[in-house]
Amino acid sequence: MPDQGMNELPVFETPRLFLRRRGMQDLDACLEMDRDPEVVRYIDGPWSDPALHRAFIKERITTSYPPGLGYWSVFDRARPDRFLGWILLIPRACTGPEVEIGWRFNRSSWGNGYATEAALPVLRHGFLGAGLDEIIASIDPDNVRSIRVAQKLGLLPAGRELERGRPSLRFALTRAQFLASPNVAAAGMPAGGTS
Repeated sequence: MPDQGMNELPVFETPRLFLRRRGMQDLDACLEMDRDPEVVRYIDGPWSDPALHRAFIKERITTSYPPGLGYWSVFDRARPDRFLGWILLIPRACTGPEVEIGWRFNRSSWGNGYATEAALPVLRHGFLGAGLDEIIASIDPDNVRSIRVAQKLGLLPAGRELERGRPSLRFALTRAQFLASPNVAAAGMPAGGTS
């Protein structure tokens, strides 16, 4: 797999948001976001151990993902220094073969529709730029906010499963289903051209 630095991801702009590839300059903002227990309530991770937490985030930032896949940091266009969260499009559990979409946002930004707005162009890129046939999401059954985001993105219920030993709802969307959905037009284009 190519080095993440060589794997340039498209930059996206939406009416309110700016998305670019997540880098080490975002490490402290990511750590701060994860320190809020409500933000990581439904996600297993090394959140309570500062050294392990930092190492985990650094590893995720520097991992070599397949071309067109990775993490995007999300910023407020009106305040470009305001880190809101991130969107991921990566091999599931970093190993695949399935590709998952996910999101995490600072609690102060919840309730504004940012996750859906930011995830739409990434979803579009996954199908039309990265050439994926299917994108999945695995969400804790109690995480009502994330379930709503998945539904707004057009992901469809695809059963229940265990995610790291915990019950999880599986959502999935194929390229054909995406192309037939109203989200195609709403997903926007990269700031620098087509994806």
